[in-house]
Amino acid sequence: MRVLQPAEWSKPRGFSHGVVVEAPGRWVVLAGQTGGDEKGDYAPDLAAQVATALKRIVKLLAEANAGAEHIVRLTWYLTDRSEYEAAGVGIGAAWKETLGRNFPPSTLLYIGGLVDARAKVEIEVTAFVPNA
Repeated sequence: MRVLQPAEWSKPRGFSHGVVVEAPGRWVVLAGQTGGDEKGDYAPDLAAQVATALKRIVKLLAEANAGAEHIVRLTWYLTDRSEYEAAGVGIGAAWKETLGRNFPPSTLLYIGGLVDARAKVEIEVTAFVPNA
């Protein structure tokens, strides 16, 4: 995976503008993962929900013999902009714990709500695993 970063553009923080994948391999596409745990319970704060969603993503990728390093795109659906901005430190810690130093292209959308009213975030993932 080659990150697209024009020399005259400032480097983004926490994501990349784009990537190029030029290799035979397989795509892994995950449905949006919310911050609900295995029992369907949700933590009341956004950072904890993001941590749970990211852990779910890593677990699903492992099912496909893939890891965080294979993620080539994230789409985030968030229900509250100010809560997202206030949760930055906690979200950063959750990211570091689960995704490490991988900063794929990401799109964040603020929406009116998710199917489960307790959910504050849903994250879709596209990953690419090159053939060995």
